[in-house]
Amino acid sequence: MTNLGQPRQSGHHIRGSASAPVEGRLFERRSPVSGAVVARYADGTAEDVDRAAQAARAAFDTGPWPRMSGAQRAKILLRWARLIGDNAEELARLEVEEVGKTVRFARGDAAGMADLTEYAATLAYEVHGDAYTNLGERHSAVVHREPMGVVGLIVPWNFPGLIYCQKVPFALAAGNSVVVKPSEFTSATALKLTQLAEEAGVPAGVINVVTGTGPVVGQSLVAHPQVDMISFTGSTAVGRKVLEAAAAGPKRAHVELGSKAANIVFADADLEDALDGTLFGIFFNQGECCVSGARLLVQESIADSFVERLVARTRALRVGDPLDERTDVGALIHGDHLASVVRHVARGQEEGARLLTGGARQDVAGLPEGCFMQLTILDQVSERMAVFQQEIFGPVLVVTRFKDEDEAVALANASSYGLANAVWTRSLDTSIRMARRLRSGTVYVNTQIDGAVQLPFGGCKGSGFGREMGRAGLEEFTQTKSVMVHIGKRVPFFGAKGE
Repeated sequence: MTNLGQPRQSGHHIRGSASAPVEGRLFERRSPVSGAVVARYADGTAEDVDRAAQAARAAFDTGPWPRMSGAQRAKILLRWARLIGDNAEELARLEVEEVGKTVRFARGDAAGMADLTEYAATLAYEVHGDAYTNLGERHSAVVHREPMGVVGLIVPWNFPGLIYCQKVPFALAAGNSVVVKPSEFTSATALKLTQLAEEAGVPAGVINVVTGTGPVVGQSLVAHPQVDMISFTGSTAVGRKVLEAAAAGPKRAHVELGSKAANIVFADADLEDALDGTLFGIFFNQGECCVSGARLLVQESIADSFVERLVARTRALRVGDPLDERTDVGALIHGDHLASVVRHVARGQEEGARLLTGGARQDVAGLPEGCFMQLTILDQVSERMAVFQQEIFGPVLVVTRFKDEDEAVALANASSYGLANAVWTRSLDTSIRMARRLRSGTVYVNTQIDGAVQLPFGGCKGSGFGREMGRAGLEEFTQTKSVMVHIGKRVPFFGAKGE
């Protein structure tokens, strides 16, 4: 694997320029593919977060951005989207270096970054309030829709650029300023995207980036008194801590957390499509995807043959160098996560699951330090097993059989999570019933990990609350203000009624 050159070295991005950390500390990011150092970033402190929050506050309180018309903001965001498109290959390769995902799919992510930003620009034209003219002849009212102010955005490592663009352009379209905390494993795209935003005309201080760890930078950002709102994407365990800290403010918090999505295959499905969708649903992005179809629920009458064909196709997939165009699955994010995935598989076997393929670290020629995982399928998994209930976040599929629709619904909903589920069937009636009965923010029908920028995305139950993308993704970053107007001379509430 070849990287982009010598290790990059980057400070924070505060008030429009690179900014060294207060204490001058740096941390290294090693490639999950080769083990080589690819970047050194500023190791942020509470003081760095304070500088960024103060810059964002000044940009919001006295700067031009929230005072621009929606059309003015939209034109700048559209220029930003075009610049993202122009720099798509660099953005994709930065994600290959730091995430370990394949370059083929990283290019798709880069295209998605541009699409999200372009769509957010169109929404900037549409931020408006409501007029109430039916309150009688002496009253009229207007409900304003206003930006929240300063928003803290915490971005995960699995889709760092894409999720940055699910948050930042929408927050900006509404008129906010932001402080972004990228994952310490994948900081490159946040810094590059912010640079492109300012080239497009976003004023300095509207987007600020502080790199570093969650316990220091993330915690300081959530607790900072100048931050009015937090938007967090990450694990359920960390999300609970974010909500607790935000509640102490109190400040609004939007969280998108873990998942254990069911991929439900009925006997009447197009089985070729279902096989392809099942493979994509679990092995896309190495299984490090919040909506991965990690639980295959397959109807008993077709289960044996379907699983047999699935195993054969899984063994034909190529795990390896993500810059090789022929590679299907890249490396996991780091060694500790790889070890965690292997432990989950071992526990599943201990609890009675049958290992059909995979289950261990994958050796890749020429990349002895790479964090590669064999593509894994566990069969005969019951709902009581940890591998059925817990998010593994890797290329591990667990298989459970069901008899009928009611049992499929019960198994799918037998999870603390509620982000996404998928259904494969040729029956329109079945698909509609299932979509209504499944408890998740998204239901895919005869497709997997699919969507559009216009559609709101988010979860229920243990997968969090709030929405990104779509009109709801912009409204998430706004608040309403009611303005009541009395027309004409007001009759006194108090006074000499006899005068």
